[in-house]
Amino acid sequence: MIPDPTGKRWHDMGGDLAGPVPGDDHDFALWEKRVDALVILSGLKGVFTVDGLRRVLEDMGEDAFETMTYYERWVASLNQNMLEQGVYTVAELGARIEAVQARGTTYGEATDAGA
Repeated sequence: MIPDPTGKRWHDMGGDLAGPVPGDDHDFALWEKRVDALVILSGLKGVFTVDGLRRVLEDMGEDAFETMTYYERWVASLNQNMLEQGVYTVAELGARIEAVQARGTTYGEATDAGA
């Protein structure tokens, strides 16, 4: 890939045409609201800064940035920042993911399992 002569990185759209901004309302999914809350609470607790969140977003690369949704990128950045701060380890995260997956794929299954 040839570097941009202006020094801009792939995510820097400042001054470029990006097309129209959709004006319709977006009904957020429950998980998106939870990610937003986690980001806000983690920031308030000092787990990371906005600069830390942005650094991971900008470093994830163009392919990931273009294929992940807004909140998928946010949760990936939050996770990376929490790992870097030692909030949990990769092994602890993996064990927790397995426990959550074992509950089932719906709230009903999780409730039936006593989770």
